[in-house]
Amino acid sequence: IKTKEKVTHLQKKVDTTKKAITKAEMSHDNHQIVVADLEKELSEVQSMIEAYEEDNQESQEIELEDAQMQEYNTLKEKASQQTASLRQSLTKIKRQQQSDEEALEQTRQKKVDLELRQVQLNEQKTQLEERIAKLEQYISQNSQTVNKLKQDKDKLAAEIRIANQRYSEIQSNLEGVQSELRDAKVDKHESARNQRKAETLESMKRLFPGVYGRLIDLCEPVHRRYQVAITKVLGKNMDAIVVDTEQCGRDCIQYMKEQRSEPSTFIPLDTIQVKPTNEKLRNLGGSAKLIIDVIRYDPPQIKKALQYACGNSLVCDTMEEARKLCFSGSERHKAVALDGTLFSKSGIISGGASDIKRKAKRWDEKAVDGLKRSRDRCLDELKELNVIRRKEPELNNLTSQINGLETRLKYSKRDRDSSIDQTMSEYNKEANTIETELEDLQPVLENLEKQIDDRSEKIDGIQDRLNVVEDKVFKEFCKELGIDNIRQYEEKQLSKRQEKAKKRLEFANHQSKLQSQLDFERRRNTKGQVKKYEDQLVADQQDLKDLLEEEKQQLKSINQTQESLQVAIEEREAFKSQTEEVETELREIRKIQSEHIKEVAKIQKQINNQEVNLEQMRAERHGLLKTCKLEDVKLPLKHGSMDDIHNPVGTQSSEVDGDPSTTEYESLSGQASAKIFERESRIILDYSSLPRNFKEYEDEKEIEYQLEIYEKKIETMQNTLQRIIAPNMKAVEKLDTVKEKLQETTNEFEIARRKAKKAKNDFEMIQKKRFDRFMNAFEHVSAKIDEIYKHLANSPSAQAFLGPENPEEPYLDGISYNCVAPGKRFRPMDNLSGGEKTVAALALLFAIHSYQPSPFFVLDEIDAALDNTNINRVARYIRKQTDDDFQCVIISLKEEFYTKADCLIGIYPEEDNCIVSKTLSMDLTKYVPGQVGDEEEDEIGI
Repeated sequence: IKTKEKVTHLQKKVDTTKKAITKAEMSHDNHQIVVADLEKELSEVQSMIEAYEEDNQESQEIELEDAQMQEYNTLKEKASQQTASLRQSLTKIKRQQQSDEEALEQTRQKKVDLELRQVQLNEQKTQLEERIAKLEQYISQNSQTVNKLKQDKDKLAAEIRIANQRYSEIQSNLEGVQSELRDAKVDKHESARNQRKAETLESMKRLFPGVYGRLIDLCEPVHRRYQVAITKVLGKNMDAIVVDTEQCGRDCIQYMKEQRSEPSTFIPLDTIQVKPTNEKLRNLGGSAKLIIDVIRYDPPQIKKALQYACGNSLVCDTMEEARKLCFSGSERHKAVALDGTLFSKSGIISGGASDIKRKAKRWDEKAVDGLKRSRDRCLDELKELNVIRRKEPELNNLTSQINGLETRLKYSKRDRDSSIDQTMSEYNKEANTIETELEDLQPVLENLEKQIDDRSEKIDGIQDRLNVVEDKVFKEFCKELGIDNIRQYEEKQLSKRQEKAKKRLEFANHQSKLQSQLDFERRRNTKGQVKKYEDQLVADQQDLKDLLEEEKQQLKSINQTQESLQVAIEEREAFKSQTEEVETELREIRKIQSEHIKEVAKIQKQINNQEVNLEQMRAERHGLLKTCKLEDVKLPLKHGSMDDIHNPVGTQSSEVDGDPSTTEYESLSGQASAKIFERESRIILDYSSLPRNFKEYEDEKEIEYQLEIYEKKIETMQNTLQRIIAPNMKAVEKLDTVKEKLQETTNEFEIARRKAKKAKNDFEMIQKKRFDRFMNAFEHVSAKIDEIYKHLANSPSAQAFLGPENPEEPYLDGISYNCVAPGKRFRPMDNLSGGEKTVAALALLFAIHSYQPSPFFVLDEIDAALDNTNINRVARYIRKQTDDDFQCVIISLKEEFYTKADCLIGIYPEEDNCIVSKTLSMDLTKYVPGQVGDEEEDEIGI
C-alpha cells in the first residue's frame, strides 16, 4: 500500500512536471517574441529621433547676426533703463499677486480637504451606525443564546444535583440492604432445585390465570416471634399452591407431570371445606390470639386458604398458657406456643423440632428475597442515575460556553457603548468643527479672489506701459527684422526652444525605457527553467520506474504470502474441526460426569436423610428414656441402668410438658449429644414381659391405634392427677429458706450500694481534679499564646486563640487552634502557608512551655519553611527567652538563624571515611554584634 501511494504520488509529480515544462516552453517562446518586439520598437524610436533632428535643421528660423545681436542687447539695456521704475513696481505687485494666489490656492485646497473630510466623516458615521446596529443584533442574539444556555445549564445542574442526592440516598439504602443480607448470611445462589420450582411456578402463573402462588409467598407473620408457631400450624400447607378452581389445579398437575417436576399440594378455593372462625376465641384474654390474626396476607382472596390451613388454632406466648387453653377448660382448643410446641385437641403434644425451626427460617428467606429484589432495584436505579451523573462534562461545557458568550457580550456591550458615547460624539464634534471652518473660509476666498482680480488689472496696465516704451525703443530694429514688435521674436524663439527640449526629452525617456525593458528581458533565463524541469522529469521518471519494479516485487511477495495464508487457513479449519470433535467428546464426558454427580448427590442425600432419621429416632429414644427417668418409670433392662440416662439439672419442668426429644437436644452441641447417645446405646430394654400380641403387631396402623388408646388413658390419668393435687407440706421450710436468702441478698445489695456511692464520689473528685488541672493549664496556655504569637509575628494585629471542642469535659475531645496572620483575614489553619504554620506551631510550643518550663529544648530545623524576616523574629525571641527561662540546642542550616547563637557545633565526616563523624565547636560570645546590624534587623522585622 505504501509503495502504491508512492507510485501514485510520483505519477502525479511527473504529470505536474510535464505540465510545468510545457508552460515553461511557452513562457520561453513568449519571452523571445517580447525581446524581438522590444528590439524592433527601439530601432523605430531611434529612426524617429534622427528624422526629428533632420526636420529641425531644415526648418527656417530667425537667426540674428552678431551686429544685430549687439544692437538687440543695447536696445534691451536702454529699454530696461527707461522702464526700471515700472519694472520694480510690476515686480512688487507680481510678488503680492503670487502671494495672494498661493494663499488662494491653499485656501481652496483646505476647503477641498475639509469637504473630503466631511464626506469621510459622513461615511464613517454611516459605517459606525451600521456597526452599532450589528452589535445590537449580535448582543440580542447572544443574550437569548446565553439565557437559553443558562436555562439548559440550570435544568441539567438540577438533574445532576437531584441525581447525586438520589444516588447518595440509594447508595445508603443499598448499603443497608447489603448489610442486612450479610447479617442474614443468605446472599448466595439459590439451589438448582428451588430455582426449578420457582421457574415452574412462574410458568404456571403465566399459563393459568387462576394460580395465585405458594401459600408462604402470599402471607407473612405480623412479627418475627410468631414465625415458628405459624410454621408449626401450617405444616405441609406452607408450600401448597393456591388456585382459584379445582380444574385449574388439575391443569397445573398435568403441566407439572409433563415437565417432570416434583409433586406439589394444591388448595382450590372453590372446593375446600372451611370451618367458620369462632369469634369467641378472640376474647379469651391473656396472650392468646387466633393464628390467622397474626398473619398478613395478600390478595384477600386467599383468606379461605389460610382458614383451611390454620382453622381455629390459637397462638400463645408460653407453653404453659397453651396447655391450659387446650386441656384446662370444658372445651379443648388447638393451641401452639411461640417455641413451636403444639397441643392438639386429641391430646397429642409435639414440640418445635429443629426441622420446624429450619422451616421457620424460610420467612426470613422470604424477607431476604425482598431484600434481594430491593438490591436489584437499587442497582438498576444506580445505573440509570450514573447516566445522568456522567453528564457532568456536558454541564462544564455549558458553563464554559456561557462564560465565553458572557465575555464576548461584555466586550460587545463595551464596544457599543464606547462607539455611541465616544466615537460618535467625536465624529459629531469634528463634523460641527468642519462646518464652522467651511463657513469661515467662504468670505476669505471671496476676498482673495477680488484682490487678485483687482491686482491683475493693475498688472495689465503697467505691462501695457512697459510695452509702449519697448515698442518705441525697438521700433527701427523691428522694421529691419520685419516683425511687429520685439516680444513676438522673443516669444517665438523661446517657445520653439522649449518645444525642442521637450520633444528630445520624450524621445530620450522612451528610448531609455525600451532599453531597460530589453536588458531585463535578455537577463531572464527562461531556457534554464525549461532545462531544470526536464532534468527533474527525467529523475522522477527513473524513480517511478524503480518504484514500479519494487511494487512488482512486493505484489509477488504478497501473492506468495496469500498462498501461505490460505494454507494456514485450511490447516486452521482442520484443527478447528478436530477441536470441535474433541469438544463434543468432552461435552459427552461432562454430561456423563454430571449424571454421575447427580447420582452421587442423590445417594448422598438419601444417606443424609437416613442419618437425620436415625438422629431423630435417637433423640426420640433419648426423650422417652429421660421422661421415664423423670417420672420414675421402672423400665425392664437387659443391659445398662437408669443412671446412664442423661438428665441435666433444671430441665424437668420444661421437658415433661413438651416433646422430650427437642428442647434439651437442640440446646446441646453435636459432640455432647453424640456422647449422650453413645452412653444410652448401652441400655438394652427387656421386652420379654410384653404380651405376645404386642410383639406380633407388624402393621403400623395397628401400632398407632394401640398407641392412641394408651395416650388417651394417660391423658385421663393426668387430668385426674391435676384435679386432685395435694398441698405442698414443705412450703414453710422453703419459705424460711427463701427469706434467709432474701436477707442475704438485701445485705449484699446494701454493701454494693455503699461501695457504688463511695466509688461515685471518688470518681467525681478525681474528675474535678482532672478538670481543674486541665483547665489551669489550658487557661494559662490560651492566655499566653496570643502574646507569644504577637511577639513572634512582630505585629499587634496578629491573633492566636485556643478553644475546646467539648467545654464540659475538654480532655475527652480535641482543642481547636486558629491564628490570624498580620495583615490578613481569618483563614483555617490548613489554608495558612508553611511559614505561617511554623510560626503558629512555635507559638503553641512556647506557650505550653511557659506553663511548666522544661530545663532543655532540642529544636530540629524549625526554620525550614521560614523566610529571613520570620527567621530573625524567631531567633530574637529564642535569644531573649534563653537569657531567663530555658536552654536549647537548635539544628539549623541557615546562617541568618545560627549567627544569633552563643555557640556553634558542626558535624562533618572524617576525611576518606564517610562512616566516622567528627565535631567542631565555636564560641560566639567573644564576638559582640555591631549596633548597626541590630538596627537593620529591627527595620527588616518592622
